[in-house]
Amino acid sequence: QVQLEESGGGKVQPGGSLRLSCATAGFTLTGYAIGWFRQAPGQEREGLACIDNSDGTTYYSRSVKGRFTVSRDTAKNTVYLQMNSLNPDDTATYYCVREDFCSVWGGDYFLDLRPHDVWGRGTQVTVSS
Repeated sequence: QVQLEESGGGKVQPGGSLRLSCATAGFTLTGYAIGWFRQAPGQEREGLACIDNSDGTTYYSRSVKGRFTVSRDTAKNTVYLQMNSLNPDDTATYYCVREDFCSVWGGDYFLDLRPHDVWGRGTQVTVSS
């Protein structure tokens, strides 16, 4: 059974950092891309970052490029999202999603969910003083 479970969220002050984890099971991590997206109340889902399947190439949206870093540990079947320089606009529920490939336009990642994509329940990130 394909499973993804996010963790590592919490409350952090502006300027702070968090590292989110996405534990995966039921599939081979290197056979799929893993993306991260977030959704704040009343807002649309926003794609953030993606690590591609075979060679682990990473892509980012313009809104987080330079602040967020996506990585993976294939031995642990886990993907990480390191988030630095957080600000209140980053407050949202964060999700990881299994995709066939990273959707990229002009070098930037964008979220393009397909019916067979699978994501977890999310982890809440709150940036507030």
